[in-house]
Amino acid sequence: MAETRERIISAGAELLHGFPIWNWRALTPRAVADRVGVTERTVYRYFGSERELRDAVMDRMQSDAGIELEGLSLEQVQDVATQIIEYVARFPIEPRTPRDPTVAAANERQRRALLGAVRRATKGWRARDRAIAAAMLDVLWSPVAYERLVTDWELDPEDATVAITWTIGLIERALHDGPRPG
Repeated sequence: MAETRERIISAGAELLHGFPIWNWRALTPRAVADRVGVTERTVYRYFGSERELRDAVMDRMQSDAGIELEGLSLEQVQDVATQIIEYVARFPIEPRTPRDPTVAAANERQRRALLGAVRRATKGWRARDRAIAAAMLDVLWSPVAYERLVTDWELDPEDATVAITWTIGLIERALHDGPRPG
């Protein structure tokens, strides 16, 4: 029984490694059953719901990545972030939705504006370091960052704005007199 459960969890993790990064909807009991060569009913015998299956697969992936969140200290955050990103980088990446030409053009204008602002503030920096700094600013001011703070962190909109602009200010100060990326 333990071997079958293990095969099911492993198959779920293998499936996720083949999907675009956050495609958890494609991780279904049917898809896992097909991959393992058992019936969907067998998967439900080991996992009472799709959620239980996904939780077990998430636990496996966290373990595979070597991520330990219990008792996390501030001094460990950077190392754990590295582990998470290096693990996630193993997944194929593709846009979540087709790029709308209007949104793509707006994104490109924002990218150019940020690169220009960073370039003007960082004489002597390498293009790679400038691109990293500008990209982080772009991530911070994106609607996705705001939405995550409001929905996942349950910050009120004003506090979400404060969090984003505070972090942007930290990066701005680092651009003027702090360490470079890397």
